[in-house]
Amino acid sequence: MNTTSPLAATGPNADQIDYWNSDVGERWARFQDRLDGMLQPFSDAVLDLAGIKRGERIMDVGCGCGATTFDAAAKTGASGRALGVDISAPMVARAKARALELGSPAEFMLADAATHDFGADTFDLLVSRFGIMFFAEPAAAFAHMKKALAPSGRVAFVCWRPMKENGWVSVPLFAALPHLPEQEPPVPGAPGPFAFADPERFRGILREAGYRDIAIDPFDTELTLGKGPDPVALALEQTLEIGPLSRALKEQPEAVRARATDAVREALAKHEANGEIRLAGAVWLVSASA
Repeated sequence: MNTTSPLAATGPNADQIDYWNSDVGERWARFQDRLDGMLQPFSDAVLDLAGIKRGERIMDVGCGCGATTFDAAAKTGASGRALGVDISAPMVARAKARALELGSPAEFMLADAATHDFGADTFDLLVSRFGIMFFAEPAAAFAHMKKALAPSGRVAFVCWRPMKENGWVSVPLFAALPHLPEQEPPVPGAPGPFAFADPERFRGILREAGYRDIAIDPFDTELTLGKGPDPVALALEQTLEIGPLSRALKEQPEAVRARATDAVREALAKHEANGEIRLAGAVWLVSASA
């Protein structure tokens, strides 16, 4: 079995390192196949935006279980390099195991991209599918990563727009909330999935970090949460295990969890059509030059 020792929880992102090396990282690794299938439209979109050329050196920031890294490796070819970097030992272990299974030249490293010394002029391109929204000090993190880029280097990222535009999160979460104790409102811009929901805030962070030619454009699609004989059950299982609702339900009494689960099941069922449950996914596609 391919195992990876956890990263020391130090530096500005210590809380995130702890979080992604807990049972959360294990769950994401366990759901890897379903999550990658659901999120593939965003991998395709960000790599199309990147315009990878043969022989380029690429770092995938917050690579998770490696889906985007594998796609980048295929595009850059044997003369190039694709390195996936993540703070989650369970997900990096899964990525390394998949590289062996697939016979992919993609490489993977357990490291915090915000602080690790990659050396100068090491990469031509930084890409990320939802791996860059978790930095405690984002401007410093992006400035640090810029040091690893060639002078002509560039970046291509995809990050979530506001939660209310993302039905795959908002539909189940809003169905559950009436059955839960009052939740602390999220701090705008705090590390988390929706940290860069405000495009002008993200633009300012990239400018502060020294990037040029910044473009931020919306991209919308529908995400398949469940498909098959019982799509509601599949969508419910994933929703309860992954994402904001799973955090809201954590440590709630069983009776509260049961009421919330029933409400989420009912809400998801309303979106079933042709054996699938599909809900809105709304993101920003972001590009910039070093």
